[in-house]
Amino acid sequence: MVPIFASFSLLLISALFIVADCGSIGVNYGRIANNLPSATKVVELLISHGLNRVKVYDTDPAVLHALSGSGIKVTVDLPNEQLFAAAKSTSFANSWVQRNVAAYYPHTEIEAIAVGNEVFVDPHNTTKFLVPAMKNIHQALVKSNLHSDIKISSPIALSALQNSYPSSAGSFRPELIEPVFKPMLNFLRQTGSFLMVNAYPFFAYESNTDVISLDYALFRENPGVVDAGNGLRYFSLFDAQIDAVFAAMSALKYDDIRLVVTETGWPSKGDENEIGASVENAAAYNGNLVRRILTGGGTPLRPKADLTVYLFALFNENNKVGPTSERNYGLFYPTEEKVYDIPFTVKGLKNYHDRRSPVAGNQPVNGGKGGVSKSTTGNTWCVANGEAGKEKLQAALDFACGEGGADCHPIQPGATCYDPNTLEAHASFAFNSYYQKNGRHMGTCYFGGAAYVVTQPPKYGDCEFPTGY
Repeated sequence: MVPIFASFSLLLISALFIVADCGSIGVNYGRIANNLPSATKVVELLISHGLNRVKVYDTDPAVLHALSGSGIKVTVDLPNEQLFAAAKSTSFANSWVQRNVAAYYPHTEIEAIAVGNEVFVDPHNTTKFLVPAMKNIHQALVKSNLHSDIKISSPIALSALQNSYPSSAGSFRPELIEPVFKPMLNFLRQTGSFLMVNAYPFFAYESNTDVISLDYALFRENPGVVDAGNGLRYFSLFDAQIDAVFAAMSALKYDDIRLVVTETGWPSKGDENEIGASVENAAAYNGNLVRRILTGGGTPLRPKADLTVYLFALFNENNKVGPTSERNYGLFYPTEEKVYDIPFTVKGLKNYHDRRSPVAGNQPVNGGKGGVSKSTTGNTWCVANGEAGKEKLQAALDFACGEGGADCHPIQPGATCYDPNTLEAHASFAFNSYYQKNGRHMGTCYFGGAAYVVTQPPKYGDCEFPTGY
């Protein structure tokens, strides 16, 4: 393995000085906080660090005015809440484009519109409005003669995949193919646009620390993982996730459509159960990702596909709800101080080094900022997220016990795990059965955010949760 690692390092070093700028790095500018600097100061911050692409989650006038004349390329967002109106009314779509795009372009260099965000996991069931909304917004661009300069797409989460492992078996969820993916991919092809994808290796690692190496998740040197389906060797979880999406598109005969990673990142802090959330790991993931993208080359499946990647996120956002990690994805504190020091440009990469601690790279960091030790047995379990809501839990439970093939006999009336007779307890048992039956592979303890992995045996009455099948 030493020659492989040596060659890999030499290639990286050579690429730093040979390749001018292959892929592209941008950043997500979220504003769910009450302590952020002004939009004008944010633009100055972006320019000072060489960040020339930004994605925002709305069309806030102060932000778009501040970006005017900056030379920064901008992706704006039509929120999920407006998909229905955009799908049902061409006049709404025309008015939205006039007010939020045409009024600023070209001085504000809007290059893309994200129509919705992760619509398939939106609890308000807006999926059926997605493609009609995209088409109406596009027609509004045509009406304003902006369709050649501004592309339309919609970010999908990896939960839109039915299979993601191995990458070569990547496929979209069957119920989404005919009503959504085929018409959407056809629209992207016709308009010369690209598929937007949000990919977070952190989630897969956090849920599968016993089977996924931290080095593999952080772009560090590792022996690699061979895809049994096509024989390709992967040296990063990020590449494997992206190729699963490429494979899913290929399965539907859409090999020609480009892909842009609209969100990816790693939290610098997390709760006790959020394994791997730390400043060191966040710095390693984002710093090595920047190097990976800016030194050129695509993925093993698409070696010529130079990627545009948007880091999530510009700031720590103190008003975000959910686990601690949600408020700690930022590259910068609201004071504009870096959370950790990584470069964003090819020039900055010349002096970049991944500063790893003496702790073994493939072991979780104990204690500290969000790192926790694994269970003494090395096992993990999948349990229900009680905050997901009854509707989402019930739907996920129905899937797990139905087509998911989980063993749900123990939670039937009179059986060993029927008590306590609560939705959360029953869902936890079913989710864990599904998770264990699927080999605890990445993505098998997600259920659209209705479940998460724990490292200690769950306790619901006298019920014992299995650890393998």
